[in-house]
Amino acid sequence: MVTIRSTGGRVAAYAWLVFAALNLADLLFGITGDASYTPMTFGIGVLLLLGSGIAYAVGLRPAILGDDDAVTIRNPLRDVRAPWAAVRRIEGTNAVKVRFTGPDGAETESRAWVHQTSPRAQAKAEARARKEASEQQEFDLRGRTPAAYAAQQLNEIRDRRRPRTRSGAPDRAAAAKEAADDSARGTVTWSVPALAALGVPLALLVVVAIVGAVS
Repeated sequence: MVTIRSTGGRVAAYAWLVFAALNLADLLFGITGDASYTPMTFGIGVLLLLGSGIAYAVGLRPAILGDDDAVTIRNPLRDVRAPWAAVRRIEGTNAVKVRFTGPDGAETESRAWVHQTSPRAQAKAEARARKEASEQQEFDLRGRTPAAYAAQQLNEIRDRRRPRTRSGAPDRAAAAKEAADDSARGTVTWSVPALAALGVPLALLVVVAIVGAVS
């Protein structure tokens, strides 16, 4: 199984969670001063919770998972799971893109949140890779960027799952039959934990605003 995450995003998310936990403890127990339970302190606490929800959805949740059965893309608010038989193409350009047969049978494309880069950053990385390749008398850009390396790993799993002949070569007839199998379809679902992590603090923030306006 392959698990691909953003190390920087996870570090930033954990840093915020620690910061939020310390500040919430200070608000509740008055570690650095007297604890005061006012609409303002309640609002600050809700904002810390909202920030924690964002840290979870954006920093901790996103991942690309590849196992023997399917590839799963966890983005901040939605989950995409495509069986290998439904996958048509996996690319790693400025983001990891998976094209697969969707729930309605139509071909669709999902873009992973993890390892996204701007086209300019991608062009710089490829130029740097070309320079290194020319110095080493090689020209292999696979793995030179995080998105390209992630796509390479997923494609290797997909290739291993393809039927093969006795000689070890891919069985083209079986692969074509698998590609034509309409029963193999991916799914796209909303993440309930992520929606709750953002929705609950937002609802509390609206309540705080209403109470503040009334008082």
